[in-house]
Order: sequence, then structure tokens, then C-alpha cells
Amino acid sequence: MRRTPLALATLAVASLALAACGSGTSDSGGADGDKTVTVYSADGLGDWYSKQFVEFEKQTGITVQMIEAGSGEVVSRLQKEKANVQADLVVTLPPYIQKADADGLLQPYTPAGADRVTGATDTYVPLVDNYLCFIYNPDKVDTAPTTFDDLLSPTFAKKLQYSTPGQAGDGTAVLLHLQHILGKDKALEFLAKLEANNVGPSSSTGKLQPKVSKGEIYVANGDVQMNLASINNDRSNFKIFFPAGPDGRASTFSIPYTMGLAAGAPHADAGRELADFLLSTTAQEQVSQQAYGVPARADVKPTDAQFQQVEQALQGVEIWPADWAKILTEMDADIAAYNEALGLA
Repeated sequence: MRRTPLALATLAVASLALAACGSGTSDSGGADGDKTVTVYSADGLGDWYSKQFVEFEKQTGITVQMIEAGSGEVVSRLQKEKANVQADLVVTLPPYIQKADADGLLQPYTPAGADRVTGATDTYVPLVDNYLCFIYNPDKVDTAPTTFDDLLSPTFAKKLQYSTPGQAGDGTAVLLHLQHILGKDKALEFLAKLEANNVGPSSSTGKLQPKVSKGEIYVANGDVQMNLASINNDRSNFKIFFPAGPDGRASTFSIPYTMGLAAGAPHADAGRELADFLLSTTAQEQVSQQAYGVPARADVKPTDAQFQQVEQALQGVEIWPADWAKILTEMDADIAAYNEALGLA
């Protein structure tokens, strides 16, 4: 993701505003005429957000303040602020959006257009589709690693890093993907071996992109939307790849940015307006062109060059369906097992 001056500015404003705010109001959404709305979002959509928020303010007079963080951090912050709610709209990756819902951190709201989105519930709705991938620096590695076992090579000794499962959505996706292709026990065995090459934990996948681009590390995990945006908008020096499992087939799965209205949101009405706006056909039609995302709405069919790049990146890659309800019930135990296997407990 390119961190534009606007994104940085809104982050600073939001941080100051959060520090100054008093206790949250009821779910009804504060006083009429609220002119601010605060978004807590997993990082990666800044290029789209920056343009959409400007247009939203033009149309409504409502200023958007945004906090970006890793997916798990977003929900952790909501939990910590439960008695003094600061967020209005929440955007994060599964299974963290499901966890937020299960923990009572979201309130019911169905944005206009949600009926055109697969996976929508009465408390959250996918906003932008996305897929797990990996990136490598072509100046440091001649060809992309073909399989996951290739990542165990001494070539990558302390030159590989992946975001931390349980903290970052993409990092959790790495664990889930390895569980899918290897089984739970073998996935942990693989990750324990990979520690010889791993630089260390990272709470945000987005922070790994510049490290790969500069050659500080050679390989990292990522996601197709964020990485293509960085390659094209920031001229980042890395390429996307999908390592194959034991069957020799490259695969991935969908990890959509998903939004919900925060329970006790101090500006809930403004949050509803923004949710409607971001799920509108106009905003959805622009998400591929502006940020290399895939529209969540089934009735929006992009034809732009950026969307074609997404399709090209996924060509020949199998996409398996994730059972998020099952994943959520097992997530705490899986993260605990991961921490124990890697000596992080």
C-alpha cells in the first residue's frame, strides 16, 4: 500500500482526536449533523480510501478520520476501547471481523447493496476481495521459489519474514493456508523449521513491502491487492508468487476486506452513510483502478487494466473456499499451538 500524504494526515488527526474524545455514545449515533466519522481499518486500501473519502466529504460534509493497523490490532483496539468506543466503521480481514462480531464489538447494519455481496451478514459485509500471496525481490533471487520447501533453503537465512499469525490478517492467512495444504501438525512443523530463516515477528504485513523492495529481506508474505498497488503506485521492486504445496499445485484463498459498524459507535449515523457510500456501485467500480482490489459486489464487473493485472496474477492458481465459521471456532487454539511450536508462548 502506498501511504499517501492524506493517509498520513488523517492518521495523525485521528490519533489526536481519539486521545481527546470522551466516552462513547449510544448505538443511535450521537447528535444530528455529526460531521466526522472514524474508521479503523486493516492497512492496504489507502490508495482507494484517500480518493473515496475526499468524494464522500464533498457529498456529505462529513470528514473521515482513519486509523490503519494490522487486522488483529484493529480488533484488539476495539476490545480495549469497549467501554469508551472511538471507532464508527471497522474494516478488517477474516477471521478477525468474525471475532469482532462474536465478541459483541459490532452492531447490526445492512448497507445498501449488501444483497449483491456473497458472505454478507446482518453485522458485516465483504467490501473488497483479496487473496493471499508472497513476494520476492528479483534482484536478490533469480527466480521465484517454486514450493514452500524452497523457502527452507539457506539462501533465505534471516532474509525471509512473514507477518505474525494472531496479529496480522495476512499472517494468520499464511497459517491457515499451510494448514489447508499440509494439515495442522505438519504446518506447525514446517513453520518451526522456517524459523531458521525468519527475521522475526511483524504485526503488519504492509511494513514488509519496503523491506523486500530495498533488499533488506528477500521474501515475505503479502496479498495480491496491496502488493500490486505497491508495485504499480510506488514502483516497489518485488514480484508476486504462489508457492506450491506437496501436490505441486499453486493455490490460495480469498481474504476479503470486510466492514461492520462498531457497537456503540459515537457517530453511527455517519458510519452508516460511509458504509453505504463505500459499497455503492460508483465506489466499487473504482476499487480496482485505484487500488487493485476486486469489487465485493457481484453486479460490478471491472474491465480496467488494473483488474486485468489481478486476473493475470491469479492465472493458473487454484482458489480454495475457506470455512470462516469453523476457522473462528478453532482460531484461539490454533494460535496458541503456533506460539507453543515456535517457542513464543
